[in-house]
Amino acid sequence: QVQLVESGGGLVQAGGSLRLSCTAARGIFASRPVGWFRQAPEKEREFVAVLTYDGANTYYADSVKGRFTISRDNAKNTMYLQMNRLKPEDTAVYYCALSRTFTISGAQASQASAYYSWGQGTQVTVSS
Repeated sequence: QVQLVESGGGLVQAGGSLRLSCTAARGIFASRPVGWFRQAPEKEREFVAVLTYDGANTYYADSVKGRFTISRDNAKNTMYLQMNRLKPEDTAVYYCALSRTFTISGAQASQASAYYSWGQGTQVTVSS
């Protein structure tokens, strides 16, 4: 089991920005797609974005396209989620997770079942 640790959450006003980080404890991080999901109170966990190992493919939820950018630094075993123009509806606990497979399709990307080794999450709160 690969341990993932998220950080970077916090409280921000609407329109502001945050950058989340996800670090893996082991080098396996660099070989698979890594995704971000989020879960708001009393709502199901929802897909946010995913990035393949080589950075060639990214998929975003429609709700964050144009505002969020996913990136990774394989040498540091770290991936990032830059969140700009935040909205109150972005408030949630954000999780990163490692893909079960070495490749991932657009159809698979949004399915939580396609991932394993979830982190503990980091809270993002956007005030209006």
